[in-house]
Formats: sequence, structure tokens, C-alpha cells
Amino acid sequence: MTSALGAAGELAIRSLIERAPLASSLADAFKSAGYRLALVGGPVRDAILGRLGNDLDFTTDARPEATKKILKVWAENVWDTGIAFGTVAGKRGDTTVEVTTYRTEVYEIDSRKPEVEYGENIEGDLSRRDFTVNAMALELTQGAPIFIDPYNGLQDLANKILRTPTSATNSFSDDPLRMMRAARFASQLNFEVSADVLKAMKDMAGRISIISAERVREELTKLLMSANPRVGITMLVDVGLAEIVLPEIPKLQLEIDEHHHHKDVYEHSLTVLEQAIALEDRLGGPNLVIRLAALLHDIGKPKTRSLISGGGVSFHHHEVVGGRLTKERLKVLRFSSEIIEEVSTLVSLHLRFHGYGDGEWTDSAVRRYVRDAGPLLEHLHVLTRADCTTRNKRKADALAATYQSLEDRIAVLMEQEELSKIRPDLDGGQVMRLLNVKPSAVVGDALDFLLELRLENGPLGAERAEAELLKWWASRG
Repeated sequence: MTSALGAAGELAIRSLIERAPLASSLADAFKSAGYRLALVGGPVRDAILGRLGNDLDFTTDARPEATKKILKVWAENVWDTGIAFGTVAGKRGDTTVEVTTYRTEVYEIDSRKPEVEYGENIEGDLSRRDFTVNAMALELTQGAPIFIDPYNGLQDLANKILRTPTSATNSFSDDPLRMMRAARFASQLNFEVSADVLKAMKDMAGRISIISAERVREELTKLLMSANPRVGITMLVDVGLAEIVLPEIPKLQLEIDEHHHHKDVYEHSLTVLEQAIALEDRLGGPNLVIRLAALLHDIGKPKTRSLISGGGVSFHHHEVVGGRLTKERLKVLRFSSEIIEEVSTLVSLHLRFHGYGDGEWTDSAVRRYVRDAGPLLEHLHVLTRADCTTRNKRKADALAATYQSLEDRIAVLMEQEELSKIRPDLDGGQVMRLLNVKPSAVVGDALDFLLELRLENGPLGAERAEAELLKWWASRG
């Protein structure tokens, strides 16, 4: 259905004018060159919802080289990394635009890259979109703006439901990543997914294996960073997609928590994720590292499960195994080395607090806790607090109080000793001068010795450090 401005179109236009005034000048540039241009997809949806941002998607009948020529005049910066797929991007002021030629695209049975064919009209272009709520457009070059909605996306938007413009089977065959996108939009928009779409996701889950790890990672990241990731993760597990892209999570359903037999580790992990999100203000806002760590913190349990004589179950060293499994999975998903290291470190450390008991740790143990957490100390605070999901209020309050006492002790030692800057009391140059040695492995051994002394005893001062180092040196002969 193509209509003149109805209420939805009026709202979208008003939002576009108020929040993206540069769209009109871009439309004028394409019109002057004899081409059509329409705002399309997510930005139209968001304009109707009153939350249009500064990243705008357009579609046009201009071929990519013509689009690039127009953008070079209109935009301050232009990049054409997607030109093979018909997309050219540009930025002017705070507004980033992507302009894509009308197209259809399909994946061959075993191909990781789509075959792109250019279309002749916007209706055909909209038919290839992932969901009806993203298959609406605002034509900007044919006089007054025209709201285009051939697949009743506006009605689905009002009903908060995700459907595909064509059959779900055909849509997911064309681009299997759309199955993960359905879960992501359910989390981001709080939408339901239609029954036929869910069925197609179950039937075709295996087809996600042809999608590159990088694209899967990006969808998973967007899902995790949404307002309600539990919805999307649960959907991925229920339809079988998680068994392929994140198999460690559905495996948690097989495990029963050693302390609370009324829940499984899978549900516990989702609750920890939600509780970590509730504490993210301590990290400055939404944080991918803490969300990954919360979701994955117990994935070592299936491999470490052991039945206890007389009943019960244990998961000894599951944090160590979990840290290794986390590193392996995030590598497969092509996360950055920095994220891999940070998340796996948090998973490996997440049980350390439980040795604290009622506060029996020595100052040395507290220093080591801070040293091992390093720059992730605040993340570890969040993860450890989020990991308490007991329904027993007395026990939960006791755990919170005990952890608060640890944080308080860390704060005192931080002030007294600058724990965040723990270093040996002597540096490498001083060690070489005192021992009369050249740069070598022995200097590293000496610094390790001094660091252990620092952790055990606190600041030594240069004089005592020198004396202790000479004793150590003499003991080595």
C-alpha cells in the first residue's frame, strides 16, 4: 500500500524534519541528478516511534557509482566499503547516511556472501527487507513526501509483532542472519515474534552456519546490549540457534545449581545477567564486557559436574574451566583480543570472593585480589554481587554485607597503599645497580620476589627492600 501522508507518515515526517534536517538537502541532491531517494527501514520505524537517531538509511534507483558521485558533493566524508553490495555511506555534520541502490539479494545454499542484483523500484526493494516493520519507506523526491507501506508494517508496529514481508522460510533462506535479528529485535523493541516466523527459525536453525562469525558476533552483541537480552537469548535457545552460535548456554539447562535445586544453572545465568545490568551504573553505563561475563560465568559447570556421595552435586574449579571455554568461544566469534582477555579473566575470578568467608582474609590476600583483578576490579565487584541469586533474603543480605566489607577494606588499603599502583619497591634499574647485573632473566626474578614481598607485607620502603633483595641474592649463591 502506498499512501499520502497519514498519521504515521505525518509523525515520521515531523520527526525527520526536527531531528534530521539534512535528509531534505540530500533528497534535493538526488532529485537534481534525476534520481529518486527514500528514507527506508529502521529509521522510518524509529521516526514513527519518535526516537529517530542520526544514522539514516536510504534507498535509491541510482547505481552505486552515481550515488558516490552525489555524496562526494553533499557529504564531508564518504566511504564505499559496501559498494559491492550497492551501498555508499557519507557523513555531514552529526548525520551519517547509508544510501543503497534498490536491490534483491539471496544467499546460495553454501555461500557466506549474498549475490546482489539491483532492482527497478522501491516496492521490490522493500520486499527483500527482513521484517514488515522495517519494510516501510518515506519517498522524498516526488513532491510531498509519500509514506510507503506495502506489507502493513505500520499495523505490525502498532501490534508489536515481527512478521516477514514474504514467507519466513524464503526470507531466512535468502539471509539466515535474519533469524538472529528476530531475537535481537524482540529484545530491543519488546516485540513478539509471529508463530510462522518462530517455526521457520526452528526448522532452519542449521542454516545459520553459513553466516560468517563476524556477522553472528555483531548480532549477538546488539542483542546483549539491548534493554532486555533475556528475551532474545531465550528465543535463540528455544529455537535451536544457540546450539550453533553459543552452544555453552543451552548446555547449562542440564545442570542443577549445587545450592538451589529449584532452579537450573541456565536460569541462574540469565538472572545474573539481569542483575549485572542493574548495577552497570558503577561501570558508567551499558557494558559489553560485564554482560558477556555474566552470561558465560558458569559455562564451566557441565564439564566439572560431580555427584557428591549422599546426594548433591559439585562443580570444583568450574571457574578455571569456564575461563578457558570463554576464551575459546569468544575467539570463534571473532571478538577482539582485549574483550576476550577481559571477559575470560572475569569468569576465572568470579568465585574468588567466596573464599573470603566472614572477613578472615589477611591484608595480603586482599592485595592479591586487587592485583589479580587489575583494571577489572569494578567489573569484578559488579559480577560478584550479581552472582547472588538466592531467594533466601537472610542469606542474600549476609552475602551483600560480607562483600561490602571486602569493598570497604579494599578502599582503606587503596587510600593507604595505592593498591591500584602495586609495584615492587625497587625498579629494574635499581635492582641491576644493587646486584651488579646486566639486563637478564635474573632481574625479572628479582622484581617478582620484591612484588611478592610487597603483596605480603605492604609498602617496604627502599631501605628494607634493598636489604631483603640482598638476602635473596645471597641465598641464590
